[in-house]
Amino acid sequence: MDLFGVLHLDELSHGLANLSMFPYFDMAHYIVSIMALREQPGVLEVSRVSPLACWFSSMLFCFGGGVLSAIMLAEPAVAPLSNSTSVLLASITWYLVFYCPMDLVYCCAALLPLRLVLSGMKEVTRTWKVLGGVTQAHSKYKDSLMVMIAIGWAKGAGGGLISNFEQLVRGVWKPETNELLKMSYPTKITLIGAVLFALQQTHYLPLQKHHLMLIYTIFTVVNKSRMMLTGSSTSPFAGIESAIYKTLFTGHSPYAALISEEKKACIKNGATNGTTSTATTGGNRVAGKNTLVSPVNGQSGLLKAKEESENAETTNCKKSK
Repeated sequence: MDLFGVLHLDELSHGLANLSMFPYFDMAHYIVSIMALREQPGVLEVSRVSPLACWFSSMLFCFGGGVLSAIMLAEPAVAPLSNSTSVLLASITWYLVFYCPMDLVYCCAALLPLRLVLSGMKEVTRTWKVLGGVTQAHSKYKDSLMVMIAIGWAKGAGGGLISNFEQLVRGVWKPETNELLKMSYPTKITLIGAVLFALQQTHYLPLQKHHLMLIYTIFTVVNKSRMMLTGSSTSPFAGIESAIYKTLFTGHSPYAALISEEKKACIKNGATNGTTSTATTGGNRVAGKNTLVSPVNGQSGLLKAKEESENAETTNCKKSK
């Protein structure tokens, strides 16, 4: 693009495209991912009770994208763990984050300036993961845009997409946290990146690969830093998402009138039944009152008969005298 030449960004984009992720950027990815796991409720207790379950959950956080994309491409799910150096580096990071004396590693990494740098480096690795997934799918399915998007999305945000399985490792089952039901910002931005790189790979997007990598990386790093500094978790695409949802997915249903009539009929029947039951209860109460009064009347009649008999006896006694 001429704009990149004018702004002297062409060399920067080439340098970014040739940047190696190992070991520094990968280590930043491992640190941020394992810290995110540690900050979830109940994880510290699991790390003390079962270090093996905690380690396995950490590996899923670090290599979940590779595992999910391998499963989708019918490849061995353990293939991402075949790199012993990466697994060893992730394991050392896991141990230091959870079990370092005096919790020094976690406390230092949790400082805002250092965490900003680590999070920015992690966003750089997101670009490589998404691009790697799209390229891998393109090598097998050259004409399938959907497959390239799916694999790129899975490889870049696999840790979040398989979060329910990772929770099962720790003995937690929360299906309502499924990323497909309520996508988080990393999952959304990864999906957008997968779409862009898939369009570029199939030449629907007239943009060179290294230029797109630079644009996407700058956007993700800047936006992530902004969200951390402001403490906001709102997606920058919230307005667009709301407009699309209201336009395409909240249309008037042809069955709305029928449903409302059924609801009114149910409410009317319920009110009628309630009135009938109230009247019946009132009648029973009145009948109950009558049954309670009748014994009193009977007792008064007995008293009157007793008094009359006593008067008669008194009269007879007087006559006999």
